[in-house]
Amino acid sequence: MSLRVAVTLPTVYPDDSFADATARAAAAGADGIEFFDWDAADLETLTQATAEHDVEIAGTLSAAPGASIEGPDGMTDPDCADDAVAAIEESLPVAADLGCETLIVTTGPEQAGLDRETQYESVVDVLSRAAPTAEDAGVTLVLEPLNTVVDHPGYFLTDSAEAFDIIRAVDSPRVKLLYDVYHQQITEGNLIDTLTEHVDLIGHIHVADVPGRHEPGTGEINYANVIRALADAGYDGYVGCECFPEGDPDAAVERVVDYVESAN
Repeated sequence: MSLRVAVTLPTVYPDDSFADATARAAAAGADGIEFFDWDAADLETLTQATAEHDVEIAGTLSAAPGASIEGPDGMTDPDCADDAVAAIEESLPVAADLGCETLIVTTGPEQAGLDRETQYESVVDVLSRAAPTAEDAGVTLVLEPLNTVVDHPGYFLTDSAEAFDIIRAVDSPRVKLLYDVYHQQITEGNLIDTLTEHVDLIGHIHVADVPGRHEPGTGEINYANVIRALADAGYDGYVGCECFPEGDPDAAVERVVDYVESAN
């Protein structure tokens, strides 16, 4: 299987309905779509639109509570671990019913008063407890590090090395990393080596350029090289456009499709 392109509808097409956005993404050459809160979405309309335009649902976010990006609850708080597991386990059958390949999970905030090791172990505990349900559902949980410099101050997991350690500690084929190229360029750089050396632990990719989080090709990241390196390393999942286009959104998607087709 070769690389595929997905489009995060709320960021790329914020002014369109999910049905219209799905149609535009498909016309631009995307293979799949992503969206955020499944528990607030019109899933019937979304599934009808994806079936009509022959695209997949590539990813959605796990439900809250206990799994929100900025908290206050999160996997990082052992007192909230049961809620975090429950939120993931509630989301997994929904994702499976949607034919969704991945369920995006976030750690939540760094907890004041708790040392980092305690928070790390709590994240591992939550994902380890949720992993059997993910395996049964056939859906991959993808854990996302985020940058705290620009977008998510106070978030716990920023460093890809620590994130990969968590994935190894959980040790499930259905728990992998969501590597967001935009976030990791801001946090640490060294994109191609990091991606290719850990490709077996990566379950999903997000792309946007730096600075501005606009579409690939508008900033400092050489996306043609990054995507080609991913393909050469054997990654065969989705490259998800989670950007805020500076120009025409259809052209933004088409550009990523061109990168992927050239790499494949």
